Order: sequence, then C-alpha cells, then structure tokens
Amino acid sequence: MSDNYDEIIKKAKDFFRKEIAPSHIANTKKLTKLKEFNLNPFLDKYKASFLTGNDNPKSIAKALVYPRVLGTSINTTFGNKLQKFCSEVLEGFASTTSGIDIEFIDKVDGRRKYCQIKAGPNTINKDDVETINGHFAGVKNLARTNNLNVGFNDLIVGVFYGAPEDLSGHYKKIAKEYPVIIGAEFWYRLTGDQDFYQRLTNAIGDVASEYDSSELMDKVINSLAKEIEKSLDPKQQLDIEVREVADGKGTYDV
Repeated sequence: MSDNYDEIIKKAKDFFRKEIAPSHIANTKKLTKLKEFNLNPFLDKYKASFLTGNDNPKSIAKALVYPRVLGTSINTTFGNKLQKFCSEVLEGFASTTSGIDIEFIDKVDGRRKYCQIKAGPNTINKDDVETINGHFAGVKNLARTNNLNVGFNDLIVGVFYGAPEDLSGHYKKIAKEYPVIIGAEFWYRLTGDQDFYQRLTNAIGDVASEYDSSELMDKVINSLAKEIEKSLDPKQQLDIEVREVADGKGTYDV
C-alpha cells in the first residue's frame, strides 16, 4: 500500500489523540452532577440493581455514568468531529464541489466518486435524507451544465463503520437512488487495500490503549453518588428540589 494511505492511519491516530480523547475526557468530568442526566426514577434504580445487584447511590451512579461515557458521549463526540476528520485526515481527497465531502478514484471500478461522508449505520435522520438528496441533485445539475461524465453510481454516501445489514431505514431510502458504501467496502474502494478497514480500526484501538481513565471514572461516580445520596434524603429533598430544578429533574423522589 502506498505511503499516502499509511499516512491516513497515522493522521487518524493523531486525530484521536488530539480531538476525540480530550473531548471524551472533558465530557466525562462533567458527569458529577445529577442535572447532567435525564433521570427516570422508574428505571434508574432497576438498572442499578440489574448492573450491580443493589440500588444504593453508587450503583445508581454507575448505571447512569457507564452508558453515557461508553456510549452516548463518545459517539456524539465522534459525530461532531466528523467534518474535521475529513478535512484533516482525508485532506488528500478534499472536494471543491458544494455539498460533497471528498472525491476519489474508486479502486474497484476506476470511476471518480463524489462522496458524502457519514459516521455510522444509524447516524442520520429524516432531514439528513433530504439534505443528502439535495446535495447530489446539485452535483447532477452541475455535471449537466459542465458536460461532466458523472454516472448514477458515481454519487455515493460513504459510511465510516458498520456493515450493510446494519444500515438504518433512512440509509435504505437513500440507497434506492444512490449507492451507500459502508465499512470495509468503503475503505477498500478509497484505498485499494482490502485490509485497510481492519488496519485503521486496530490503529485507533492502539490509541485507546494509551488512556486509562479508571481513576477518573471512579472519581466521577463517587461524586455523583454523593449527590444521589443527598437527593434520596427526605430531610434534604424539598430543599434540593427548590434549589436545583423546579420540575423535579435532577432529584429522586423517595
């Protein structure tokens, strides 16, 4: 594989060190307060018991923090940084065409692809479908105006990770008109290396091994547990409700 594609892996690792990990850590540090969570008193104690076998304040804190840190937070961070990832890591494929993230010569069919990039198989909504279709319609109009050879299969949505069977209904709707290329196939078409997707994900995994945030997690959970304990105290319940949130969000009813 060419040095250019090895450079993608190097830049991806640097990007995660510089952009993703620091944001993830910063967002984790915010989770010491109940107001950071949308509480569900019907389920939160149940989830705590399901996770640890009891519903004491620390268990409730774990049930709140773990899914946020390991799911919502990091996925949101990655999605928000996607355009920056394209401009920094995939800068060699940058497009000057309005609405298009990258352009590249497909290593499978040899055609130039005009690609809109998305993060994963469940990361778009109904409005995104209309936006994607609108951008591609603009490219087709531009191609007609400038007599460019842009075929039906040359306008694609590239999805960084996942498998075809994972694609949401929104992607399937797009796929009725435009190819949606996901995961290993996308990276293969971009680089010509059938193993590139695996190499890239392994490289990012190497970056993850550089971080041990177990102490931070313990600190956040312990701080949140103290807030939960206060919220569960009948003597302080009314005062907390008045001071923190008028609608009861951020406290537990006893």
